[in-house]
Amino acid sequence: MTSIELLEVLWRGFVAAAPQAQCIRELLIARGEILSNDHVALRTFAVPGIEIEAIARPFEAVGWLPRERYQLDGRLRARSWQHGDAALPRVLISELALDELSPAAQAVIRRLVGQLPARFGERSDLPWAGRPWQVSYADYRLLGAESEYAAWLAAFGFGAHHFTIDVGALATFPDLAALDAFLVEHGFALDDSGGTIRGSRAERIEHSATRPDRIAVAFADATVRIPSCRYELLRRYPLPSGELFAGFVPAGGSA
Repeated sequence: MTSIELLEVLWRGFVAAAPQAQCIRELLIARGEILSNDHVALRTFAVPGIEIEAIARPFEAVGWLPRERYQLDGRLRARSWQHGDAALPRVLISELALDELSPAAQAVIRRLVGQLPARFGERSDLPWAGRPWQVSYADYRLLGAESEYAAWLAAFGFGAHHFTIDVGALATFPDLAALDAFLVEHGFALDDSGGTIRGSRAERIEHSATRPDRIAVAFADATVRIPSCRYELLRRYPLPSGELFAGFVPAGGSA
């Protein structure tokens, strides 16, 4: 598999869960834009065999090189990868530390991970393997009351959590606010928790995101429509050196 083929299979899985992303892409292309992905993000649990490094192996096999590590909060760690071909998006993989969760949430996650077959983490398709366990809607809700991250991963498994439009590469939008307004005008809802645009030019990075689609998910005991994936929009600004800020948290700030 080539790097392009890997991204294509991730995109297909992503738009299956977030059909709005394909609609937005087609809308922007019809406007004359040539879209560039800033990064693709994936999630996992900090469990041996499926940790960050396991998810990263198929990317590293086709040219992505490890870069910065991040402590996103007390529960989340992440690392980024960048390809030798600068035209390809960065990859951001995060993992959730179980020991920061309640005993009840830890027990649910350990039941899920306990369903994995031997050597599951060695699969060459691990980053897009989908949901490899059965989970009840009750357990999904228990996790969601404590960690949206854990609940999402329990419900959807392995795949792209979001792709990200590189707003700086767009030709017909002067800034992120203009793109946001365009999407709202065309009927897309934006995630406004914490403000529609997070970050700032002074912090060298701004981003916003669509509100996740809600799709039907088959749990062990019910089929329920739940939030799936969002399409992110990101604008990077240059550092004093003239280079674009390449990180995932504000320059000089905390996550």
